[in-house]
Amino acid sequence: MARRRKGDAISGWICLDKPYDITSTHAVSRVRRIFNAQKAGHAGTLDPLATGILPLALGEATKTVPFLMDADKAYRFTIAWGRTTSTLDREGETLAESDVRPTPAEVEAVLPRFVGEIEQIPPAYSAIKVDGERAYDLARAGETVELKARTVVVHSARVAEAPDADHVVIEIECGKGTYVRALVRDIAEALGACGHVSELRRTRVGGFTEQTAVTLELLEELGHKARQSEALLPVETALDDIPALAVTDEDAFRLKQGRSIVLVPRQVETVKARLRPGSRTVSAMSGGTVVALCEMRAGRLEPSRVFHLEKSGD
Repeated sequence: MARRRKGDAISGWICLDKPYDITSTHAVSRVRRIFNAQKAGHAGTLDPLATGILPLALGEATKTVPFLMDADKAYRFTIAWGRTTSTLDREGETLAESDVRPTPAEVEAVLPRFVGEIEQIPPAYSAIKVDGERAYDLARAGETVELKARTVVVHSARVAEAPDADHVVIEIECGKGTYVRALVRDIAEALGACGHVSELRRTRVGGFTEQTAVTLELLEELGHKARQSEALLPVETALDDIPALAVTDEDAFRLKQGRSIVLVPRQVETVKARLRPGSRTVSAMSGGTVVALCEMRAGRLEPSRVFHLEKSGD
């Protein structure tokens, strides 16, 4: 007999505005406790130094985390000139200093070099695994960490403001795997300056934005009033860019059993027109609720992830 999970069977997403100085894991634990949820996870780690959008999945929503990990992101960050640090942010030890203070115009002029597909060497203080160990653990132990360059995509970059000669604020939109601290390191180097990240905020992850974000304080306040579900977003929120197809109750039943369903030619053409290049993934919907994530093959939908959710309005 399977052991029953502790907690409530809560499913959905929380668009959390993560505060400064707590880890993403700690944020998940606090939200899970507020909801007394059986299962919780997050999509895309934020450093303790960083604030902003941290999508948290509860229950069945955890099955959609991989799709959000691939989503585009947006950041707003401040470069502090004059000091290069070991961690590439304000908490690291000083490695080098410089009197060079690039102007906003000079920064704006080099930004096009960092837009598009670029090669980027991740920071030594990152969660990338090296021979089975996290790079940041090796770096903290005093070991020299050499990481290989990887291709990342930066869609746009602009100077947002320059509060004073020592600081410049930049906004970027980028694909997965882009390290802001590495970008700042490379921008400073291109300008012959020393610089590090003094503030970092993630403003968007896929369809999760600051407009729908809630703070931990607000969630805890709602929790005390047993109203925390007001902040819960539907499981399908993470599937915004995946085409949805309404299926009959009979087909929904088949999919939930792990069996494939046959589509009529009109459905096939409709879905094909909306699929992203190289993708076959479709979300099957019944009564406004996601039933399964499927792969479309030869006119059939084959379920890859099945959801156990009540229909909207049930």
